[in-house]
Amino acid sequence: MERQILIGETYENKYEHYEHSVGTLMFHLEWCTKYRFKMFNRGENIKLLEACIRRSASRNEIKIIELNVQPEHIHCIVLVKFTMSVSKVLQILKGGSARLYFERKRTARWCYPKRHLWSRGKFASSVGFVQLDVVQNYVKNQ
Repeated sequence: MERQILIGETYENKYEHYEHSVGTLMFHLEWCTKYRFKMFNRGENIKLLEACIRRSASRNEIKIIELNVQPEHIHCIVLVKFTMSVSKVLQILKGGSARLYFERKRTARWCYPKRHLWSRGKFASSVGFVQLDVVQNYVKNQ
């Protein structure tokens, strides 16, 4: 049985409890738009993309601790189950958010006719409770 962490609750030393395991996996992730196009300069595009990323995450039981959308790249800190790899998390967030974004923002297809919103590159780093405040401040202040 999974213990629910409420939004707004601090994540310091809060471990997820599963049927046969206890612990957390937190990652700091970053990825860029294809060709580094500055797609997210306007507030409406930023809000739409944030909603798309959060929806993709919630559909797959990924908890977003911090999310920051920059004009041409994304920073986020996520909490995931033990069964998910970093590659799977990135696949879900990048692929799901791109699909949802193109469904709702049809004019974006002019820049990306093949509907590839994100570049192939990515950054991932594990985060522990000791580093969480430092990484959260970094993501917020980008």
